[in-house]
Amino acid sequence: CVAKASQLQPGSCLCVEVQGRRIALFNLDGQFYAIDDVCTHQAGPLSEGLVDGDEVICPWHGARFKIKSGENTSPPAHEGVETFRVRVVGEDIEVEA
Repeated sequence: CVAKASQLQPGSCLCVEVQGRRIALFNLDGQFYAIDDVCTHQAGPLSEGLVDGDEVICPWHGARFKIKSGENTSPPAHEGVETFRVRVVGEDIEVEA
């Protein structure tokens, strides 16, 4: 368990660590998603970025990523980020990394 569902309100994000990796965990309308917390441009912390619909905006230089797929949708980043499977068991959120 990396977090409790009650810790993450819809539209919010939390940085968790799984096997030594920083992972950004998001709640989009009650569904949980996990992507690499490190922007592919200059390693900005995506978990500290603004959530805009189904995208997160890197707080350092404004690169955008799809939360569900990790796809990069705007520069300065040119590569997407890795996604991770999320499972909710009761109140516990689990991430496979």
